[in-house]
This record gives sequence, C-alpha cells and structure tokens, in this order.
Amino acid sequence: MRQLLLDSFGAAVAAADPAHILPPHLPAPPRGRTLVVGGGKAAASMAAAVEAHWPINAPLSGLVVTRYRHSLPTRRIEVVEASHPLPDGRGEEAALRMLDMVGRLEPDDLLLVLLSGGGSSLLAAPVEGVSLKDLRRVTKALLNAGATIHDINTVRKHLTRLSGGRLAQAAGGAHGLALIISDVVGDDPAYIASGPCAPDPTTCSDALERLQRFRIPLPAGVRHYLEVCAAGMLIDTPKPGSPCFSRMENRVIASAHASLMAAASHFEQHGVSALVLSDSVSGNAQTVAKQHAALVHALPRQRPLALISGGETTVTLRPQHGRGGRNSEYLLSLALALKDTPVWAIACDTDGIDGSEDNAGAMISPDTLSRARAQRLDATALLAAHDSYGFFAALGDLVLSGPTRTNVNDYRALLVGLD
Repeated sequence: MRQLLLDSFGAAVAAADPAHILPPHLPAPPRGRTLVVGGGKAAASMAAAVEAHWPINAPLSGLVVTRYRHSLPTRRIEVVEASHPLPDGRGEEAALRMLDMVGRLEPDDLLLVLLSGGGSSLLAAPVEGVSLKDLRRVTKALLNAGATIHDINTVRKHLTRLSGGRLAQAAGGAHGLALIISDVVGDDPAYIASGPCAPDPTTCSDALERLQRFRIPLPAGVRHYLEVCAAGMLIDTPKPGSPCFSRMENRVIASAHASLMAAASHFEQHGVSALVLSDSVSGNAQTVAKQHAALVHALPRQRPLALISGGETTVTLRPQHGRGGRNSEYLLSLALALKDTPVWAIACDTDGIDGSEDNAGAMISPDTLSRARAQRLDATALLAAHDSYGFFAALGDLVLSGPTRTNVNDYRALLVGLD
C-alpha cells in the first residue's frame, strides 16, 4: 500500500513535468528576438524545456527566478535562485533586472513568460515607498494568520512592481505569451504568481480590506502606499480592458485537475477504483481532515477505493509552534479523526516541499496511532503544537522526494475498503 501511494504521487507530479507538457505550447520564433522571463518553483525546469526545443539559430535570451535548490543547468536563459515564501534581495534584484529587459523590447520581439507557483515571492520587488523588510513582515503575518493564497496575492499584487499585470504593461509594443503552471484553486492567471501578465480585478482598497480582516499590523510605508492608492492619488494595477493585454496571452498548461486524473488512472491500472473528490479543496488543514474522516466513516463497506483530492489548505500558527507543513498537519489530524479505521493515506505538496521543511509530506497507515503510542508520542499534543513533522519523522513516515521543480498544489489520496 505504501508503494502504491508513493507511485500515485509520482504519477501526479509527472503529469505536470515541464519537460513533457511545455514544448507543445511553444510558439514559432518571431521576426525579432525572444526574451524569456519568469519565476516560480518550476521556473528552471520550464526554462530548460524551452532551451531544449527552441531552434538553435533563433535568438533566445532571458532570466528566470526559482527557489533555492530548485535550479537546473541552462545555457541561454539565466537562472537565479531566491527565497520562498518570504522574498529576499536576490529575488528583488532579479525582478528589477527583468523589468529593465522587458522595457527594451521592440514590436517585432516576443516576450515569453514562464510562471508557476511561488512566483509571487520570487519576483517580489516592492513598489516605491515600501521596503523589502516591510514586504517580508506583511507576507509572514498573512501566512501565519492562515490567509488563503488569493488573499495573500491580493495584497502582494499591490505592493510589488511586476504583479497584477504590470509585467505585461512594461512590455510596450511587444507581443507576449505567458505559459503557466497553476498552483491556485480555480486556475485563474490573475492569481497564479500574482498575475504578472493578467488583468487585475482587485484594487488597493481590496488589499487594505484583506489586511484589516486578518488584523495584520501595517508598517508605515505599506499603510501610506495603499491608502494613497485607494484614494486615487496613485495609479492602480492595470484592469481588464487595458490595451496592454491585447498583445498578451495567458495560457495555463498544467493544473491540479490533470495531475489528479493521472493519479486516478494509476490506481485503476493497479485494480483500485478511484474517485476524484475535488481539485480545489481549501480551508484549514485540520478541518479538511475531519471532513474527509467523516466521509470515510459514512462510506458503505466496499472493494478498495482511492479518494483523491487537491487544492491548498492553510494552517493558522500560534506564536510558539513546532515544525510541519499543511500536508503533514492534515495527515496527523486525519489519523486522530479516523482512530483505528483501516485507512492508508498520503498527503504531499507537488513541489516536493511541505511548507518550509525538507519533506514533501507524509503517510499514515492503519497502525499509525498504535505505533505512536508505542513510542510514547502524544499525537493530540503534537497536533496542538503544530509539530506534525516531529511526529512523522519519529515514525519514519515522512515522504522525502526533494524538489520536483513543478507545482500544482497539494496531492492527497486515501485508500479505504481494505479490511
């Protein structure tokens, strides 16, 4: 059962591998030159895929930013590593360089933008009057408050220079194509990597509302910028209908749904029926786990069935907390809610990193709690302390895949009906 679950995760990741999914979407070279820019956890693998399939005699250059330890060797497109989920100076510098490069494009040139999850932090050059330190502080507070990615990106789109369609706006008369690997519920290009090439339906007033809703203390520079913008004294992000988007196409080339269907096919090939519950599960990780446990308890006894879901849960942290990401927290909560129900389950982030730790996620088995008791692990106390990493590390049940260099959100699979 463990290997079947691990292989299903592998199938989900493979369905979003840029080396296979990106080449069919590459356009023909333009009359001028092609500039490649972008950011995200899949940025390096996307850049490598472009290089491998771009005509050797066609001009190609560019710059992309990816997370530390997510780089790959490239020849024509520079890859810079930077910090995620909190931005750093390397990402800021690279983002400013990109804006300068894009601003030099001519009408016969092509702007090819490679976007994936994580791009918001990796391309975070703050707007004038907001410091990188202030941007980091606000981002960290939103993450700790359990804000959704839509809420966080609504704020970041108005505090950074490339987000919210500003990259498309900087391209001037050049035509552009953004190839996007989606890590957000709904696959809306306006929210993936904070939508550098998409119209922004939100406003600075919306950003202020999100910050107030989550009771985020505002640094003076952030408050001043958003209030002045909301009052109409600064130009907001480009909105739907702006002329800059008439020359820019946003194309989602990979999503959670396709990866979940690939995993379902893997189970069925091994004689296990599969049901995709949803590719857009959101909400608190512990709450989602309890809902899934209730579903398992309500199912009639039947032959083995894999319940598959994706999306992105959240964790609201206490000031003092242990180690662990949203997927391992989900699993620990699930194990407690299931008690001794014979269920196997896996939950992993498809980028290979669950939160800020070194694991993709973890697994549970029917004997998870009994093995924990044998080691004197208090599962309830560890969950309350948000120390799911410590729990699963002690049991040897962490999933350690390393960076996958793609990202289509979380992957969860429960195997039921095995008794």
